[in-house]
Amino acid sequence: MTGTAAESDGSRGAFTLDSRTPSGVPSAFDTFRREWETRIGDGFRLPAFSPDTTGDFRVRLRVARVRDAAITDLHGASATRTAGAVNGVEDQVRMYVVRRGAWTLDGPPARGEHTVSAGQFLLRHVGRPTHFRTASHTTAKVVVLPADLLKPLLADRIVTGPAQSAEVRLLVAHANMIHTTMNDLGPAGVQAARSTLIELAKAVARGRFDDVEPRLAPALVQAAKDLANHRLADPELSSTTLARELNVSVRTLQRAFATVGESVTAYIRHRRLEEARLALTAPSRHLSVSELAAHWQFADSSHFIRAFKKRYGRTPTEYARSVGSTGVA
Repeated sequence: MTGTAAESDGSRGAFTLDSRTPSGVPSAFDTFRREWETRIGDGFRLPAFSPDTTGDFRVRLRVARVRDAAITDLHGASATRTAGAVNGVEDQVRMYVVRRGAWTLDGPPARGEHTVSAGQFLLRHVGRPTHFRTASHTTAKVVVLPADLLKPLLADRIVTGPAQSAEVRLLVAHANMIHTTMNDLGPAGVQAARSTLIELAKAVARGRFDDVEPRLAPALVQAAKDLANHRLADPELSSTTLARELNVSVRTLQRAFATVGESVTAYIRHRRLEEARLALTAPSRHLSVSELAAHWQFADSSHFIRAFKKRYGRTPTEYARSVGSTGVA
């Protein structure tokens, strides 16, 4: 388990926990509750959980807080379920993005429960505490946001849809960046991270985002990179396909990449070269240089060798020999 202590003004905090193995974290649920209360704070009250949950708490968690917003990534080997009386007021907006398994939320008697299945999201305002349960082996991201800026937009609506929508992709990418950069955020960075998170939640509620809003450029870039990283071997991967997936123009995507000092094409090429470099040094490597060139979508072996040498200072064969690999052709 690791943690980031909250700042003196309480504007941020983070921790991670992995109790999925028997020796992972002793008294895992007690550790989770203590870390949550210490690092995330009273503004995000934990509900009471069932004895089954507290007694068998096998999860990997990553939690971050930026002011009055919190992000939790859950990978649960065990199921979880809240229990007991639900009282009080919770004036918050919550978003659930489920990648695997299912997250079921109780609702008012007139509405009944809602299950967010794998590949779906749900965004809603929460006025009072309600119970929830997750299936075993659920992977999900939960974002808790202040209600004052989002409740007028949502009203009583429950917004649902595919987790692969452009707006959700951007919000998830930005939330992941918050986790990654938490230790480096100063007060201005915390405020910017929180503001962008809220703007992206508004975009999810509207079903569209402002593609010329400069605050959203980093999230757009990261979402495009995430998409590209999963499709590096795809011959159709390009600025055009990424822009289409993210529902923006190619020019908008290129402009966003320019803000971080690179191009879409250069990023794809560099990532493909990196994957080829890793393949060259893998103990089980069995692809020749020409096969690597074809797999990572270089025009031919000569083009691949020139690009590789320009980036790493050696040809693929020289590089493989320098790290002890053999049989490279």
